[in-house]
Amino acid sequence: MSLVLQAKNINKYFREPVLFHVLKDVSFQIEKGEFVSIMGKSGCGKSTLLYILSTMDTDYEGELWLDEVPLTEKSSDELAYFRNAHIGFVFQFHYLLPEFSVIENVMLPAKKLGRKNMEEIRHDAMEKLRLLGIKDQADKLASRISGGQKQRVAIARALINEPSIIMGDEPTGNLDSKNSDNVFNIFKELSLEKDLSLLVVTHDEDFAQKTDRIIEMGDGVIL
Repeated sequence: MSLVLQAKNINKYFREPVLFHVLKDVSFQIEKGEFVSIMGKSGCGKSTLLYILSTMDTDYEGELWLDEVPLTEKSSDELAYFRNAHIGFVFQFHYLLPEFSVIENVMLPAKKLGRKNMEEIRHDAMEKLRLLGIKDQADKLASRISGGQKQRVAIARALINEPSIIMGDEPTGNLDSKNSDNVFNIFKELSLEKDLSLLVVTHDEDFAQKTDRIIEMGDGVIL
């Protein structure tokens, strides 16, 4: 069994306007290829937890490991590089740059990482678009494609650096049921065929029920 993500005794406090204990001793792990959803009422700490797990928020107590690398003591520059190399993100809003083409959007994280030359990056980006069934949209402006296609482009972008884990924050929150099913099926396929781990915060009961495991949260703890 190989662990991709380990959270040990994560505690998080908001200090303003009054001291508030948001996450209380949260511990869990995710194995390679596992598709896990996090559910819970609004305000239970799901998104706060995701921000910590994604290394964007470093103001917490506890330990975080990704690919058996301890992240808790790393500098913000080290974390930025590590995050770009090992974590893919898919949000409720796709955050595509509208004035860039579809393929340029997908290439961005790989350009930033700087491990490959432009030709290799373009080839990889095309491959990801093919995988997601939208290769024919590659040269269109990102503002010119449908909502369901935009979310597929966002997934292709999340995959470009071959991450160990994809983290999603309500990735189907803005989609109709048909496109939600499409996104679920894409994630499921990635987990089965590419052995990719996925961790998705969702309010969508149907979506969560189909994942390998649900982490149920309430008032800052795992229930």
